[in-house]
Amino acid sequence: MNTVPGTLYIVSAPSGAGKTSLVKALLDASPNVRVSVSHTTRAMRPGEVDGTNYHFVDRETFLEMLAHNDFLEHAEVFGNLYGTSLKALARTLDEGHDLILEIDWQGAQQVRKLLPDAKSIFILPPSREALRQRLTNRGQDSDDIIDGRMREAVSEMAHYVEYDYLVINDDFAHALEDLKAIFRANWLGQSTQNRRHAALLENLLG
Repeated sequence: MNTVPGTLYIVSAPSGAGKTSLVKALLDASPNVRVSVSHTTRAMRPGEVDGTNYHFVDRETFLEMLAHNDFLEHAEVFGNLYGTSLKALARTLDEGHDLILEIDWQGAQQVRKLLPDAKSIFILPPSREALRQRLTNRGQDSDDIIDGRMREAVSEMAHYVEYDYLVINDDFAHALEDLKAIFRANWLGQSTQNRRHAALLENLLG
């Protein structure tokens, strides 16, 4: 069986839509899928681990990396910088693993220009009320911050039309199955199967 380069997936969602939990569950169920660990200048939140959730760096370090063209894409969100390592991405795909980029719509636009074959998925909450409740239940932000995140969410959600797939996270289990279906369908595509099973196809047709 030939080693087939992996597929790059862009996954975006407004804060509170459940993207992180869905991606984690997908990774647990899909051994061939990896998630890109971005660099960020934002402060580490309770429970996060440097190198696992993000590579946490100061602004000076981030800007130095940017000057050396170390990032595939970068964006500023809520005053914090985020970037995707180009070398790490290329290495993971070359090893045959599918790779998820959890980035916002700005980063997604940058990636599509450079890597037009990337697949993109946008995750939406079932309602504004549900989104606000999820942000409130975190217990990490003040009402003013939540109000700001809600305004930003409305702006972000308007970009769903730029994505290949749309997943509504109302029922978590259902949304997870939708995500799995997207990945499985891509694995079964004719061009991918042709490369993965080249020997079998040659034997069948020879």
